[in-house]
Amino acid sequence: MKNLFDPSVDSLDGIPAEGGDYAAWEDRLVDEEKKEEDSELEIGLRPRHLADYIGQEKIKENLSIYIDAARKRGEPLDHVLLYGPPGLGKTTLSGIIANELGVNIRVTSGPAIEKQGDLAALLTNLSENDVLFIDEIHRLPRPVEEILYPAMEDYSLDIIIGKGPAARSIRLPLAKFTLIGATTRAGQLTTPLRDRFGVLFKLELYTTEELTTIVLRSARILGVEIDEDGAREIASRSRGTPRIANRFLKRVRDFAQIKGDGVVTREIARYALGALEVDELGLDNVDRRMLETIIRAYDGGPVGLETLAATVGEESITLEDVYEPYLMQIGFLNRTPRGRVATRLAYEHLNLPYRTEVKYGGTDRQMRLFDGLPEDQN
Repeated sequence: MKNLFDPSVDSLDGIPAEGGDYAAWEDRLVDEEKKEEDSELEIGLRPRHLADYIGQEKIKENLSIYIDAARKRGEPLDHVLLYGPPGLGKTTLSGIIANELGVNIRVTSGPAIEKQGDLAALLTNLSENDVLFIDEIHRLPRPVEEILYPAMEDYSLDIIIGKGPAARSIRLPLAKFTLIGATTRAGQLTTPLRDRFGVLFKLELYTTEELTTIVLRSARILGVEIDEDGAREIASRSRGTPRIANRFLKRVRDFAQIKGDGVVTREIARYALGALEVDELGLDNVDRRMLETIIRAYDGGPVGLETLAATVGEESITLEDVYEPYLMQIGFLNRTPRGRVATRLAYEHLNLPYRTEVKYGGTDRQMRLFDGLPEDQN
């Protein structure tokens, strides 16, 4: 298997042992999501240098200092944890770090590392100062995570040989390396693992201006004719996420070729995204169904996440990780100790009459239409 960010370099050279079933090992260790993302890498949408990476300015500024300092000292970069919603560029940033350091990167994911031996095979085949990138690191099995602790701190690997009274422990030295972990659920990382990362970055959602620049760059790479208004229309509906912006660009390109003259304009972008049921704020049919369920079925909330997921017909983890962050950022949804609550902005966006809780006599609570309430209820 070749390095994802430098096809000329073998990224898993030497794994497994000679004569082993390499293909089966590779299929297990590199998950399907990573394989799907490779297609994007092949056409070059991922930037390879920090200067080409758009957005996350504070992270870029600090990261450039850490990388330059590590290169001058001839040492590996301290271990890095990247966290934030999906699609913001954690995998891309890990490739840029390795490229800027001038080292190889080896890519895997937490769910793909099932046994301690899988991680041991990766660690023992790292060269000096190499980067090991583990996506969804919070999903590492606990026994695997525990052998990662000495590897991160002391660059050594503790192995138990034998069983029972004859068992003995040996410590193998490892090449100094940089572990980059990425996660969408930083709160699920154990404290011992999180504390071993020296550099922690939280990736934020992108602004419309930043996404417009990303769309224009991607269109140039894909050979798509697009004007700035068309790029801005796509960016404004992309939920602050570059991955979504690039996906919308590809779909709008299809509509431009079939329904237009091949040029992506604001009008064709609006037509295409309307056909995809994406409104002007980037909400799709799941977002709207989620908000309408809270408002119509549960009087605006609060409603528990599991109840909401069962009603909407989606997994609770999908609602929590994919849909809720954006709805909360734009002020359409609140999380409370009792459950999820739709805000006034959500009612207005869906053109529904806003309901509010009004106290009567200091203790009684009743749902009343907001408009037309008497000023004094006492």
